[in-house]
Amino acid sequence: MLNLIHLKVLAALARHGSVTEAAKELHYSQSSVSHHLARLEAAAGAKIVQRVGRGIRLTPEGRLLAIRAAEIVGRVDAATNELAAQVGLQSGQVRLAANASALSTIVPKAAVTLAQSHPGLELILIDRHPVEALQMLRHGEADLALIFQHAAAPLEEEEGFRLVHLCDDPIYLISRQPGDSIANHRHSAWIGGCRRCQDELIAVCRQEGFTPRIASLSDDMVVVQALVAAGKGVTTLPGLALQAHRRPDIHATELTGSLRQIYAVTYGEPPDPPAVAAVLATLAEVAR
Repeated sequence: MLNLIHLKVLAALARHGSVTEAAKELHYSQSSVSHHLARLEAAAGAKIVQRVGRGIRLTPEGRLLAIRAAEIVGRVDAATNELAAQVGLQSGQVRLAANASALSTIVPKAAVTLAQSHPGLELILIDRHPVEALQMLRHGEADLALIFQHAAAPLEEEEGFRLVHLCDDPIYLISRQPGDSIANHRHSAWIGGCRRCQDELIAVCRQEGFTPRIASLSDDMVVVQALVAAGKGVTTLPGLALQAHRRPDIHATELTGSLRQIYAVTYGEPPDPPAVAAVLATLAEVAR
């Protein structure tokens, strides 16, 4: 039996003529798109796509079904939008898991906007690191997550997660000297944070030819800055953490080429429920 997810995959494939581009549009992995296509062919009892060199093209049966798929998906999307408009998001609850720096900066601004546009929508906030936030999504304990990824310590992509890039967050050297540089602290004590942030710190220092000596550990932006101000070491922090809390007696020097990506993540097959979609759209607007 044909289902809506299979038809959405086919419609996206017909628009782009590429599994890669269809996967990007749908926020799926390429293997997931291929899996849905195989299931669609089995349900339809006909060959839908043909391999052509390194690409694919639709068969005549595939082109016929793709036309109907686009019509069906369009009508379902329209119905969803009409229903959301009719209900007006008068009520609903969205559980959002995010780390402290996002909860202190992006999320409060989004909450203010949501309270104005959807006063009946309840936003429940949960302080969690990215790995824990993704686990909550997978287990149905959260509806939406804000996570970050470092180039040196990316999260492993897993089937079912759909990521929306919100913004890039620059990384700063935190020390007591203005205009400081990583190279000046080859022999200094360093303050490490969470495992993934610490991996990024080590990678940045190794680019300067040394491995940092981690003398203290704290994942609290307030504690870390206090330790730097007290002369207990130097560290790195992202821009969002400095927006949330900034001591006047420390200095932040942006590290050119070092940043982390901020993503909003949902789990499961699209479309998202109207309340989740409203929160996601507001987060994207605020992050821009």
